[in-house]
Amino acid sequence: QVQLVESGGGLVQAGGSLRLSCAASGRTVSSYVMGWFRQAPGKEREFVARINWTGSTTYYADSVKGRFTISRDNAKNTVYLQMNSLKPEDTAVYYCAAGDYSSSYYYRYSYWGQGTQVTVSS
Repeated sequence: QVQLVESGGGLVQAGGSLRLSCAASGRTVSSYVMGWFRQAPGKEREFVARINWTGSTTYYADSVKGRFTISRDNAKNTVYLQMNSLKPEDTAVYYCAAGDYSSSYYYRYSYWGQGTQVTVSS
């Protein structure tokens, strides 16, 4: 099992940047595909980005492609989401997740953090 804790959320103006971190404890994150998802009020949880076990392959939702970057440091047992050129529509609770399969579907991920709030003001 692995426990995930997100940090780095906050309030930022449109066009600004934030870097989210997801620290893992328990089993090493190198055993898992890691993903970031987000959920805005009244909306379903949506896929943001994922990264494979070694970090060699990444995949992004069209809505964040070119603005967000997912990365991982297996030595630190941490996954990151660098978010640039933020927009008000990026406002949501952001969750990191660990899974055994490379997927954009939330139900394919077995372990979840508690989430961190990102608010982008216009």
